[in-house]
Amino acid sequence: MTFSRENAWAIVTEYTQSESLRRHMLSVEAAMRAYAPRFGGDADEWGVTGLLHDFDYEKYPDVSTVGHPAAGSAILEARGVPEVIRRAILAHAPHITGVDPTSPMEKALMAVDELTGFLIAVALVRPSKSILDVELKSVKKKWKDKLFAAPVNREEIEHWAAELGVPLDEHIQFVLDAMKANAGVLGLVGTPANE
Repeated sequence: MTFSRENAWAIVTEYTQSESLRRHMLSVEAAMRAYAPRFGGDADEWGVTGLLHDFDYEKYPDVSTVGHPAAGSAILEARGVPEVIRRAILAHAPHITGVDPTSPMEKALMAVDELTGFLIAVALVRPSKSILDVELKSVKKKWKDKLFAAPVNREEIEHWAAELGVPLDEHIQFVLDAMKANAGVLGLVGTPANE
């Protein structure tokens, strides 16, 4: 049984006011939905997992056993969210929850979570502020600049892409393509470049 996308979005909007955090969760949803068929997963289940993974972060920003994502997991259980989704969300903070990512869905969430934030950062420094103008080569250039989007754990992204069996460049391009396909929903269409 999956949990409806409409119900998931209602939970997101109830708990998260920040547009940038909502954009992040929508980006992760887009990447997860795109990856699901590649690993024989259910796109709705994977998408809802991506959409809900940080819903509680604004209210419980302390990443701990009593904060994010543990607090959110209890809320989701009370709302009838299936265990497979809750487990994946707990597994995206294994150092806190003790739940290690083992399934393809859990590994994919780890691989795409911070990458979507990095890709948004790359888009927002472009004159057009559009994800549609972002290319792999510009992402790779920023990737090497450790001061750019410094909090993004590049090693973690590389590790989990490898765990999925997807080469890093292919992983970046795949997630970028998923975000481009959803640029309007993500608010990342920007303004057309003047070149």
